[in-house]
Amino acid sequence: MSDDSHEHQSFETRAIHAGNTADPLTGAVVPPIYQVSTYKQDGVGGLRGGYEYSRSANPTRTALEENLAALEGGRRGLAFASGLAAEDCLLRTLLSPGDHVVIPNDAYGGTFRLFAKVVSRWGVEWSVADTSDPASVRAALTPKTKAIWVETPSNPLLGITDIAVVADIARSAGARLVVDNTFASPYLQQPLALGADVVVHSLTKYMGGHSDVVGGALVTADAALGEELAYHQNAMGAVAGPFDSWIVLRGIKTLAVRMDRHAENAAKVVELLTRHPKVTQVLYPGLPEHPGHEVAAKQMRNFGGMVSFRVAGGEEAAVEVCNRAKLFTLGESLGGVESLIEHPGRMTHASVVGSALEVPADLVRLSVGIENADDLVADLAQALG
Repeated sequence: MSDDSHEHQSFETRAIHAGNTADPLTGAVVPPIYQVSTYKQDGVGGLRGGYEYSRSANPTRTALEENLAALEGGRRGLAFASGLAAEDCLLRTLLSPGDHVVIPNDAYGGTFRLFAKVVSRWGVEWSVADTSDPASVRAALTPKTKAIWVETPSNPLLGITDIAVVADIARSAGARLVVDNTFASPYLQQPLALGADVVVHSLTKYMGGHSDVVGGALVTADAALGEELAYHQNAMGAVAGPFDSWIVLRGIKTLAVRMDRHAENAAKVVELLTRHPKVTQVLYPGLPEHPGHEVAAKQMRNFGGMVSFRVAGGEEAAVEVCNRAKLFTLGESLGGVESLIEHPGRMTHASVVGSALEVPADLVRLSVGIENADDLVADLAQALG
């Protein structure tokens, strides 16, 4: 549950203090790692603090879940073993055989795989829409639509969806709006305040922030839906472990200052890319010419640290840029303090090849870290040649 005592505090204060109460036994200012599976009961059913078994609840995970709810302005936060575990729990809570979901035409490849190869086997139907275009979303609705899924900014094309507008469409259709807020983080964007029903996170990314943990989260604005999700979280069991929860909590404490630097560095990287002769297109919502720039400026605090660009010379040229980078580490994932570079078509989005979500073969995606910006710009300049 969210901690209402932090409701009126600034984001930076909540990030450090929400869920992080001093240990009552020792006064430790950091929540302990309760590396424990079961708990002594004071008589049958006499639970201390409601803890009986760590799949159902663990004090370290509770601290993280309270923190997540506070940061997103939600009623309930839930932490999972991975982002896809969180998505799976959400879909099996919201949907039944015969239901329909609208998914974006630009989404994380693992999300698409979950819909196309797993959920569809259980009789759930889906269709694709350009969620940046309200008319496209409306056209994709059916009488069986129970959820609209949005990523904004999207992965990897950095598309922007107007959350408030799509929230109205979802309400009119009797559907839930789910927003994957991984690229923005709650520091840059608050989907629940804009009308979303559920926020999804890969905690692996900006929330953890140091490329040393895998985790996922759901945060909901509705307490009743939160209870349903908690029931399924326990019944399905893909929960975040205590050490992973502790690592994410530690990362979140510096989320605000990290996101400021990520965005500052990304702007300098974009400046190089927009004037480089071997770059044919830069995809970044901070650019005035980006089709979603005005919406992003309205619903985001800043434009984030993710940048994608297209390279003259096609797929092989894009792959060579990735291979020549030195300071930018060639690897999947994103959101860590170190800068990463990847070729989505062959890496994170290989699962969407041949589908409506297939990404351009000449696309390169950057996760701009918090190193010195001049060093990052110099590395990209040499990689581009």
